[in-house]
Amino acid sequence: MKNDDHEDDPTRIDEKGFSELLESSYEQDRGPIQVGDRVRGKIISIGRENLFIDTGYKVDGVVERAELADEDGNLPYQEGDTIDLYVVSRRGGEIRLSKAISGVGGVAILEDAHEKAIPVEGKVLEQCKGGFRVEVVKRKAFCPISQMDISHIEDLEQYVGKTYQFLITEFEEEGKNIVLSRRALLEAEQKKTQEAFFDGLEPGSVLEGKVSKIMPYGILLEIAHGVEGMVHVSEMSWSRTLNPEDIVHIGEVLKVRLIGVEDDSRSGRKRISLSMKQVEEDPWNTILERFKPGDKISGKVTRCADFGAFVEIEPGIEGLVHISEMSYLKRVSKPSEVVSPGETVDVLVKEIDPTARRISLSMKDAEGDPWISIQEKYRIAQVVQGTLERKERYGYFVNLEPGITGLMPKSKIGASYNAQEIEKKREGEVIAVCIEEIDAANHRITLAPGDSRDGDDWKGFAPDSAGGMGSLGDKLKKAMDSKKKKGK
Repeated sequence: MKNDDHEDDPTRIDEKGFSELLESSYEQDRGPIQVGDRVRGKIISIGRENLFIDTGYKVDGVVERAELADEDGNLPYQEGDTIDLYVVSRRGGEIRLSKAISGVGGVAILEDAHEKAIPVEGKVLEQCKGGFRVEVVKRKAFCPISQMDISHIEDLEQYVGKTYQFLITEFEEEGKNIVLSRRALLEAEQKKTQEAFFDGLEPGSVLEGKVSKIMPYGILLEIAHGVEGMVHVSEMSWSRTLNPEDIVHIGEVLKVRLIGVEDDSRSGRKRISLSMKQVEEDPWNTILERFKPGDKISGKVTRCADFGAFVEIEPGIEGLVHISEMSYLKRVSKPSEVVSPGETVDVLVKEIDPTARRISLSMKDAEGDPWISIQEKYRIAQVVQGTLERKERYGYFVNLEPGITGLMPKSKIGASYNAQEIEKKREGEVIAVCIEEIDAANHRITLAPGDSRDGDDWKGFAPDSAGGMGSLGDKLKKAMDSKKKKGK
């Protein structure tokens, strides 16, 4: 006799009843879970082949470990992490999750992916006019060049043969015309990365970035995926003399300090200002530890002004060589007569003011003052050869050697036996002069004509050490004595 008592057993759940119970478990306040739904869930367990995800429903989701691993096979997630996935199937009491729709499927699944903006996996087959032919779920689709990547594409061949995720942007003629976009997914991922990046960003933060572009006015640095910041050339180094290409190269990783973030109304993006030099200490803060007045050092001329030349003695430290401190050897009317930008010169530190960020330098003191030993080279009444440097109404300036110029007053020239010859002299011609007075402290030498009317040395007219008339007086005395003797 057939026993059907079990049909009335309220504790028994048959296969059909279990399915209905499972179906009801999918439905909560949010409604039933559907294929194509996007699920944000927490990783509750990581197995050898699968990860189990808390979907928010009574049934956990499953995703293959291999799908989430990176190119090296490493899993960039751990238990407790939150991840976004899509429902690709619901069968046998299991919710199967994936990053994208892939494999074999009908037109309906592609249409569903288009309507719900679910990513699909596609393999780039070849280049074609205006873009690429891509295979998705065993069907041919088209991806325009502009939609393959975020940045401008130089080499189209690099994408052929590779598999990517795409969004279906157009689905027409029952799947005969399918247009894809990989860029849309990349931009969405980039936006998510940027939002997370900016959430924890504060002015003054020290960041790392890779040089992506070098321009005359600065560089672009990628500081996060899809996030670039600008380092203006003025913020690249404490030195003002270097060009961007002299400091960095493409691909170089640098530490930078965040200066500010502003919204760019034109592009809709954020404009990020960075600084390389502010990661390092301002050299002016410790300048007195490295330099002191009296130090003789070398530096590079950075620029010339009417009042002097600026010389960089180390990166970020510029000093001024005033025009009056440029040379003992000649009169300087313009700094460009003596130096030019880029030239290396020796300078002597005269004064340092860290507060005002000023340092006074001297080129002439670094060369040495020729007036220091002037009294060892010249003496009173000495006749020397000089070069007529210039004529003025009050006298002639005569250069005796580099850096040593004396004045022969007009009154001295007029009292000379050879005044007319002296007045005929031209600038640049050699002239004999006599040293009359030396004032080393004030850098002055007074001169007198060195030629007499008959060509005798001018020093013959100067009083000798015995108080006599000198050699000419001796000659006159001897001539008078000889005449007296003959008269006797």
